[in-house]
Amino acid sequence: MNAENPLEILKKAILLERRGNAFYRQAAESAGDVAVKQFFESMAQEEVKHVDVLSAQYRNYMNEKRFDFQPSGLKETDIAAKVLTEDLKGKITAAGFEAAAISAAMAMEERAIKLYTERAAASSAPEEQALYQWLADWEKEHLRILAAVDRALTESIWSDNRFWPF
Repeated sequence: MNAENPLEILKKAILLERRGNAFYRQAAESAGDVAVKQFFESMAQEEVKHVDVLSAQYRNYMNEKRFDFQPSGLKETDIAAKVLTEDLKGKITAAGFEAAAISAAMAMEERAIKLYTERAAASSAPEEQALYQWLADWEKEHLRILAAVDRALTESIWSDNRFWPF
């Protein structure tokens, strides 16, 4: 695969987002709590939005040999941020599957950020740069949300086990 070929990058990005969707859907199906299930479902829905945007760009590039990205009207991270509550953080068991899923999701989001940031920097086409920067920013927000949950879980474990040095 030619890393500089825009179509190959788009294919890689679409695959990354589809895998993210599948991962979040599986995490939702495995969640024991309704709020936790809704959180993972919302993250899965956001990955679908990414696939839709990337697929539209793929079709456009195939037909026109250019990107046609207009971020207007696309809202970043609506759903996941709304369902992230203190109650949700408390319902995710720090040593359970959901906590492991949060950790794995953080790594997945970091890979997406890296891909999108690198492609935005490497591209000379303004629309392509805008697309990948927009996606990188959206994934950074996902990572921020997941890190907040992870931080709460870590603090819960430390507190429960009296790991605090004071």
